Amino acid sequence: MDSHTRTRTVQARLSPAHRIAADLDAYLGDPMDDGAGPFSYRAIVEAEERDELPPGAVEAVRAWGFPGYLVPRHLGGRLTTLEELFLVTRAVSRRSVTVAVMYGSGLLAVNPVWLWGDPRQQKTVAEGVLRGDLACFGVSEADHGSDVTACEARAEAAGDGLVLTGVKWPVGNATRGRFVTAYARTGPRDFSLLLVDKDELDPASWSALPPVRTVGLRGHDLSGVEFTGARLPAGCVIGRPGSGLVQTLKTLQITRTAIAALSLGTMDAVVRIGMEYAGRRTLYGAEIYRIPVIRDQLLKAHLDLLVAECVALPVARALTVAPGRLSLWSSIVKYFVPVLGEEVVAGVGTVLAARGYLREGVAHGAFQKLQRDHAIASVFEGTTHVNLANVAAQLPYLAGATGDGQGDDDLLADLFTWTQAPPPWRPDGRSLRLTNEGRDEIGARFEETAGAVVAEAGVHAAPGVAARLADLVSVVDDLRAGLRKGVLADPDDTSSVAALGRARRYCEIHAMVSCMLTWLHNHRAFGGAFADGQWLVLCLERLVQGVRPDTALSEQFAPPVEDAMFRCRDGRRWFSLTALADDGGVRSDASAR
Repeated sequence: MDSHTRTRTVQARLSPAHRIAADLDAYLGDPMDDGAGPFSYRAIVEAEERDELPPGAVEAVRAWGFPGYLVPRHLGGRLTTLEELFLVTRAVSRRSVTVAVMYGSGLLAVNPVWLWGDPRQQKTVAEGVLRGDLACFGVSEADHGSDVTACEARAEAAGDGLVLTGVKWPVGNATRGRFVTAYARTGPRDFSLLLVDKDELDPASWSALPPVRTVGLRGHDLSGVEFTGARLPAGCVIGRPGSGLVQTLKTLQITRTAIAALSLGTMDAVVRIGMEYAGRRTLYGAEIYRIPVIRDQLLKAHLDLLVAECVALPVARALTVAPGRLSLWSSIVKYFVPVLGEEVVAGVGTVLAARGYLREGVAHGAFQKLQRDHAIASVFEGTTHVNLANVAAQLPYLAGATGDGQGDDDLLADLFTWTQAPPPWRPDGRSLRLTNEGRDEIGARFEETAGAVVAEAGVHAAPGVAARLADLVSVVDDLRAGLRKGVLADPDDTSSVAALGRARRYCEIHAMVSCMLTWLHNHRAFGGAFADGQWLVLCLERLVQGVRPDTALSEQFAPPVEDAMFRCRDGRRWFSLTALADDGGVRSDASAR
């Protein structure tokens, strides 16, 4: 069976989100092909030199129907699950992070309308977005950063409406966007989200601020908007007046998760560029992939990408499976995956060496653009430190948490089974929570998960895998014990450097367990090298290297993973665990149980 036939067979058994993303990926073409239109690396880099988006790029994604994945299906769009939006965003991001961010800024703005808006607000925004209108989230103010309680923009009662005055900066889509979801003070200690339709405003009551010059994302509309006595109609408040702070914190849980798609797309792109370069660059009489340090960097970068998939996809599914857990899990994803992406970019940069510094040559200089663009992923929707602080604040309640049994088993299956579609999303802001209330089903049942993985590997995995997994499980258990001891020794410390360090360790352990659960819930359906489990050993060893740098990768388990790397490169498909599935394709759900 050739690679294209195998890919079609595998895609046919995955959840619908994977097939939707594969369709978009094929539609956009191979970015390494100069003739691939506005999403070729050549066109993307040439446009960036002019601080523009590639001509025809936005029109192309609109023609495919991408804006529909910002609008829930019951409101006329195509969005059924966050998994769908996550994977189509990954498809765009492996070509242009800039275009993906443009729509990501819109997602942040419209989600409060879906979650709390009234039918009129939802209808107006849905119709506009589906026509191609953009939206922006006006929260940031120049002097206040993440301190949203210091907001100076204010909306005061006037007749049966409100009058909005204030400046929001910097804001994505602030100039091009028709809709502004504006965060404003509506009382001494009250803040509300207001739906502002620029088309309905007096033109003299608002103005766009000049575009902000940025290191990356050139061509993206990052600017600001100033309101000067802008009269807003009755019914402009989204949801209950005074609930804007809570609404903002909950909305960020969704977009923080989606941002990981930018990182996965970037990782895919730079690994591909590195693999292409290493396969045709010759030094000392051979391709440079044969140089041990080059091979090591690319293998590790690929493993990091597989880890990121294991961490991010279950949390994307959680929006409809376990939305009440997103306060913790979204912060873990938002911290862990972009930081991992930065490490992958840096690692591939050492492979390209001097060529990676050039704005021409290898992939027309796309590596430099990807490096600059991806740098924003750790910054917006809460910086690395903000998200670690959120994790640290919940650790005292999580340190002694345990699972509840069968219910947790079912939840984990819903989160981690890639052949099973999550339930459709019917937005309801009440389903989101500000904390996990001491619950973390992914990490709490570590003993049961670890035992099941080792036992299943003894039956289904390749020789030697189960024994090595048992060793690694012991390492993870030691890390968990050390973390718990540190948290319980000073449970009131949730903001020090040490506390953030413990939060970082919690995220690392979460990633390790997520890899185990991904294998556990898919190996029977996937078969092949996926079921053999060598990739799982290598991913866990890669994660342990972050804690114990002298840990070596098990060389004997590398060939199947390398084979998948080359098949993805040669087949022009994105790098993924699905490439490790059996040549016969993913088996039916029934046979997997």
